[in-house]
Amino acid sequence: MSGPLDPSHPQEHGHLSGKLSPDVVHSQDSNNTVTANTRNAYKPLTDASSVDLLFLQIRAFLEAIEDVDVEPETVQELIQLLTGKESNIEDQTSEAIEVLSDDEHDDGNEDYDPEKDSDPQELDISALFTRKHDDTWSKAEIKSMMHDLKEKGSEYFVRHYVVLLGVPIPKLLLAFGINLCSELRHLSGPTMRYFLRVAMFRELRIRERLTQYSTITDAVNLIRKSKRILILTGAGISVSCGIPDFRSRNGLYASLGEYDLDDPQQMFDINYFRENPSVFYSFASQIYPSNFVPSPCHQFIKLVESHDKLLRNYTQNIDTLEVSVGVQRVIQCHGSFATASCLLCRRRVPGKEIEVEILGRRVPLCKVCNAPGTPPKKTKKSKKKAKGEWDSDEEDESDGPTYPPGIMKPDIIFFGEKLSDEFDNSLEQDRNIVDLLIVIGTSLKVAPVADILSHLPHSVPQILINKTPIRHINPDIVLLGNADDIVINLCEQLGWELPPPDPAPPTINLTGRLQPPRGNPNTKKRVSEEIIESDPPRQVGDSHVWLFPGAEGGKWLSDLEKEVERRARETEGATSANGAMSIPPTRGSSPTSRSASLTREVKKARII
Repeated sequence: MSGPLDPSHPQEHGHLSGKLSPDVVHSQDSNNTVTANTRNAYKPLTDASSVDLLFLQIRAFLEAIEDVDVEPETVQELIQLLTGKESNIEDQTSEAIEVLSDDEHDDGNEDYDPEKDSDPQELDISALFTRKHDDTWSKAEIKSMMHDLKEKGSEYFVRHYVVLLGVPIPKLLLAFGINLCSELRHLSGPTMRYFLRVAMFRELRIRERLTQYSTITDAVNLIRKSKRILILTGAGISVSCGIPDFRSRNGLYASLGEYDLDDPQQMFDINYFRENPSVFYSFASQIYPSNFVPSPCHQFIKLVESHDKLLRNYTQNIDTLEVSVGVQRVIQCHGSFATASCLLCRRRVPGKEIEVEILGRRVPLCKVCNAPGTPPKKTKKSKKKAKGEWDSDEEDESDGPTYPPGIMKPDIIFFGEKLSDEFDNSLEQDRNIVDLLIVIGTSLKVAPVADILSHLPHSVPQILINKTPIRHINPDIVLLGNADDIVINLCEQLGWELPPPDPAPPTINLTGRLQPPRGNPNTKKRVSEEIIESDPPRQVGDSHVWLFPGAEGGKWLSDLEKEVERRARETEGATSANGAMSIPPTRGSSPTSRSASLTREVKKARII
C-alpha cells in the first residue's frame, strides 16, 4: 500500500513496531473494547518552551518514520530546523532518525510468556496535540471527517479535503487534535503531507468494536450470511503441518544460533542473501513445501471459496499450501517457492527446477549464466558493524565464499524488496466490497500486510482466530486457541464437512531415501476434535473473547479476567443493595459463580 499522498512512492517492507498504536484495554462496563490513548486521552504540554515544543514535535514525527512512508528530503528538512536550537538534539534524536530495515517475520504462534508480557512501547506524541481549546472544527464536523477517513479510506480523505475542498493541512490536522507549532506550519508540500499521513495512520489504528457481535454463534452467522469474505492468514495455520514457525522457543530463528548473525532475520534480508546465499539454503529445506500436508485451516479456506463466499485470501506464508488444496483467489503477499529467479539475468523458472539443490542444501545456479567455461566470481563479504556505525570502505574478502555468477533465488519477498503490484491493486478493489474479515494464525507484525485492517472500512465485522491475542487491533470476536480446533468447531456449526486432504507425495531426503509427507493426513478424525467434544470453548465472562484448547492469553487475558471479576463484584453489590439491578448470568450461573468459573478457565487456558 503506497502512501495515498504520493502514489509514486514504492512501498517496501516497512517496520510496524506498534509505537503509534493505542494500548487496547477491555471495558466490561460497556461490554466493548475501548482505547486507552484516544485523541482526548493525551495530556497536551502546557509548560514547554517554544524551542522545546518544536523539538518534541519534530522528534515525534521523526520516530513515526518507522511506520509511515517519508521522503528523505522531509527528514532533512526537519533536521535542519533543529540547527541552532537550544536542545540536546544529538543525543535525543539519534534513535528517532534511524530508519530500521530489519522487520520480524510474521508468526501467530510465538511463545506467550505471561511474566514477560507487558504493554507495548508507545510513541509519546503528546507534543503534537493542542494545548488549549480550539473551535476551528465543531464536534459534528470532526465526527463526520473521521467517519470519512475510516470508512472511505485515506486516499478519499486527501482527495476530498485537501484537493477538492482545499483545506490547508495545518488546519486539517486540528481535526485530529494536532496543533503544529508555528515553525512547522509553513514547510514544504511533501513534509506537510507526511504530517497528515502520520495523523491518518494513528487514527486508522483506532477502531471501535461492533458490539452487536460477541459470540461463536455470531461468528457462524456472519460467515453464513457474508458473500465477500476476506481471509488474512499467517504462519499459525501451517504449524500443525510440520512447518516451523519463526519466533517460538523451538522456531526457526531459535535454531540459527550456529550462524554468526547480528539478527536471525538476516536470513531473509536481500542484501545478506546476495553476500552469502549458502546460509539461506542451509535451512531452506525446513520450510520447503514439497512434502507437507495441508491443515484444516487450509481446507476451511477452500470451503469458504467452494461456497462462493471467498473474496480473497491474503496469505503471508510462502508454503503454497492454499494452492495445494485448490484455493484460487489467493494473494501470496510474501511470494513463494513456486518460482525462482536469477539475481543476475532475472530469468524466471518453475521452483521445481531448484528443488534438488534446496533439499540438498546447495546453492542453485542459473544454467544460462553458468554455461561451460564461465569463470567463477568471488563475492565480497562486508565486515560486521555495530548498530549505527558507518559503512567502512575496507572489506574483508578473505572470509567470503566463492560463488559463480547467477545465483538462483526463490521468488520469496525478502526484507528490502518491494511487494508485488498485485497486492496493492487487489486490496484497493477489495476494500470497497468486503463484508467480513477473518484473521487466522498471525500476529500482524509485518507491514504492509499488517496494515490491511486499518485500510478496510471500520464497519466491516472482524473475527480473530489465533493462539494469542493481538494487542494493537480491536476485532469484534476473538477466538483464542489452536486454529485447527477453532475452524473445525466453526465448520461443525456451519454444517460444512472438512474433506480429507490428498496425500502428499514422498520426497527424497539428504540421504537419497524416500521421505514420507509431514503432517497428520487424517483430518476427519483428529485428537483435537475429541478435545473439543469433551472440553468445549469457554467464554471469558460475558465478553467477546472465547478460549479454545491451546489458548495463550498472558497478561492480556489476566487483565481481562480482573476486569470481568471487578464487574461481577460491582454487579453483585448493586444487586444486594437495590434488590433489582442484575445482569443475566452467563451459562446459567450467578455472577459470583461466573467469576469463580472464569478464574478457573483462565488458569486452565494458561497451562494448555
